[in-house]
Amino acid sequence: MKVGIIGAGSMGLLFAAYISRVFEVTIYTRTEEQAAQINKNGILLQKESEQTISMVSALPITEWQGTEALTIIAVKQYQLQTIIEKINHLPVMPENLLFLQNGMGHLKLLKNIRAKNIFVGSVEHGALKENSFRVNHNGEGKTNAAVFSGNGLLLHEFSASLPEEFPIVFREDYYKMLENKLIINAVINPLTAILHVQNGELVNNQFYYHVLKNLFCEISFILNLEKQEEHLQQIITICKNTAENRSSMLKDIEANRLTEIDAILGFLLEEAVRQEKKVPQVETLYYLIKGKEAKRGRLS
Repeated sequence: MKVGIIGAGSMGLLFAAYISRVFEVTIYTRTEEQAAQINKNGILLQKESEQTISMVSALPITEWQGTEALTIIAVKQYQLQTIIEKINHLPVMPENLLFLQNGMGHLKLLKNIRAKNIFVGSVEHGALKENSFRVNHNGEGKTNAAVFSGNGLLLHEFSASLPEEFPIVFREDYYKMLENKLIINAVINPLTAILHVQNGELVNNQFYYHVLKNLFCEISFILNLEKQEEHLQQIITICKNTAENRSSMLKDIEANRLTEIDAILGFLLEEAVRQEKKVPQVETLYYLIKGKEAKRGRLS
């Protein structure tokens, strides 16, 4: 099976490194320079004290034709619109697309795509891109995936063939799957980004923990969550298990990049407006993150 991966950030490199152990992989990069570096050096995967090199084909995104059996889209949510426009202008309709974005803001975009089968996923791995071809796998987990439209035959076949240490778990309900990840991201990401702290501080510091619980209650109110205690405990467990990690949103702010705040809290704000609910904490955090983006000249 030929697999294409669009996006050569931390997740794109991580997926390419593991998937290339089983399938023929082509990774599509934003720049020709990165593609040249990957073709020359391969993808260097660092996991604890072990280093492996995976030789994959790399091309700039302009050369993607959508002919692979499966294409994984591993770009940020705010980069999706350009990718979707490219998909819809391909000479052939792609067979199978798997989207790996945080939040749920991208779901409305997927309804406008020309593709036979569309899948969505949520990634639990931790990864850090060290340079254009080197990635650090610093948090082992799994990928959850579900069918958004079409059928899941190829997704099942693909999942069954992956290395044991890099599993994809099939889920029946894509909305519940993404909602579960959204709740976690909506609490941990913006708080760590505003406070400039590692994940563990949110539960180790009693004052930050109080804010965490209040924010979670407001998110639960928007989503009409059942089993709230289970969701809160999951957030606490993740904070403890990833205590030394810096969230992706914190790293984006520190690196002067746009964040995925619109896909996460932006989605929740839209839901709150639709339900005519007042959610001051979510709204405040949303605008604080947008303000940090604007301060760095990322917004016009």
